[in-house]
Amino acid sequence: MNNRRKMFLQLFSWSLIVCMLVSCSYSGKPKILDPSPTLKPEDVKVEKLPSNVLYELGKEPLHVTFYGLYNNYKMPAWGADPSSEWIKDNFDIHIKSISSDGNAMHKLQTMVAINQLPDIIWGEKDADLERLREAGLLVPLDDYIEKYPNLKKWAGEKILNLLRAPDGKIYYFPNYYSENPYGNAGYVVNKKIYRELGKPKLETINDLYTYLKLVKEKYPNVIPFETGQATEGHGIDQLFSSFKEENYSFTRYFAVTKDDEMVSIYQDQGFRESALFVAQLMREGLMPQNALTQTEYQVSEKLMNGTVAVHASADPMRLVMPADAALSISNPDDGYFFIDPIYKEGLDPKKIYPGTYNILGWNVSTISTSAKNPEAIFAMLDWMTGHEGSAVQMWGPPGPEGFWNGFKEDGITPEFTSRYGSDPNGLAEIQAIAGDMMWVGNTEYLDSTKTKYEATLPEKQKNWATKWQQLVTWKSQGDHTQFINLMPAPNSEEGLIYRNLKEIWLKARSDAMFGETDEEVLAILDKAHEESMAAGFQMYLTFLTKKWEQNLNAIKEK
Repeated sequence: MNNRRKMFLQLFSWSLIVCMLVSCSYSGKPKILDPSPTLKPEDVKVEKLPSNVLYELGKEPLHVTFYGLYNNYKMPAWGADPSSEWIKDNFDIHIKSISSDGNAMHKLQTMVAINQLPDIIWGEKDADLERLREAGLLVPLDDYIEKYPNLKKWAGEKILNLLRAPDGKIYYFPNYYSENPYGNAGYVVNKKIYRELGKPKLETINDLYTYLKLVKEKYPNVIPFETGQATEGHGIDQLFSSFKEENYSFTRYFAVTKDDEMVSIYQDQGFRESALFVAQLMREGLMPQNALTQTEYQVSEKLMNGTVAVHASADPMRLVMPADAALSISNPDDGYFFIDPIYKEGLDPKKIYPGTYNILGWNVSTISTSAKNPEAIFAMLDWMTGHEGSAVQMWGPPGPEGFWNGFKEDGITPEFTSRYGSDPNGLAEIQAIAGDMMWVGNTEYLDSTKTKYEATLPEKQKNWATKWQQLVTWKSQGDHTQFINLMPAPNSEEGLIYRNLKEIWLKARSDAMFGETDEEVLAILDKAHEESMAAGFQMYLTFLTKKWEQNLNAIKEK
């Protein structure tokens, strides 16, 4: 066993002992391991092809293990859908998913301890992946980025520079990066129920509450307001945005901006009002009682069955698009539609952001040092983020019977077939799976390509998702770029504070959701603020403010 792995294993064993002694901090959840400060990324030795030789996909079988660092993520079977089947058959690529078993961090720790890291680890740009990077367990990608054509071309220097680690190297391959507005967060409404209730005004929080009450009265078997998986903020973060102008979903930081600093979210008037509203919806049976425990499959089933009146989340598109297609088969007037963001009366609706975007995109893929051929894996990811890989994943295999058949003379723009406009259900099926299979999505290419083509189609043939992105969601996402990379290093004092703050946050938000009175909800938030301050909250907030100021200065310089 090499020294890097040995050190990590020793830390893991000790971590288990400490965890048993102190009940793993607040919730009993194991924490990712602290890396050894003596390990250096340059110690990672990997074999590389000559600088003028690119790895040729398909010349030999390529077997890749993949791990999604999410408790609820389950990768669709590789080769079972048309897109991945085409990739498998044409490039002899075989991807094996490793399940998180519902506890992604614990599973990752176990794999580190037994020296069996997956080839690709896909997750948030946060402390968990940073620990792996600091421990020297991730492969630096700089040489590959310079050598292979697609990521460098489509992301550009500005995005790549923002991805650089403190050591100056790049370890993260971004997903859904773009310098143009994008995003799917917002509210969708059941067409049939809305039509039968007389199409009332749905603009303000009061409008929404009145509508949900009416739904419960008229449709006792329907969920008035479906949050999705509220444990990850879905639905309730969107409601928070309704009570505050220029809200950038600071729930992830437990902080909001006030003038020129970051301050406690628990004392923010908009957040407190939203917490009261969420608790009211829960008490009155207007949102699912199992909002914090329900699975994505359960949410999908309700949407497919049409037993949801209003649904809000950070990405309704993925689950609602196939549900809209299914419901519209028997009646073209049924399905779902997006509405403009809900807002508290008196606020400027143009400054309400149910979701955000930043030019780095969503999450990232990393290549672990366990990978036998990291260059081959990067070549695969680079192809996937390029125009051909993007087209195959988003629109299925090329061919005259498919949705696109090769490229136009520029070699980049797909030659879409008539099926694109005539078979929305078939396209919805492909794109519903793509949401869980696109780990290095190229938003810049996908959005610009599909919008240009959609503009040439008659209204009835336009893709449901693209239509609502253009009409509603892209216009109502806030630019969050100035708030990226705020999180402290996991082994820093602020990083240790963050761990405890997160436990306080998760418990407080859960308890507040089930508060029986307004007074109880506010008392829960006040207590969480006090506990956070005792745990070093102010030091953490000061750190966030400093990082935010650095971002603002960096953006001004570009």
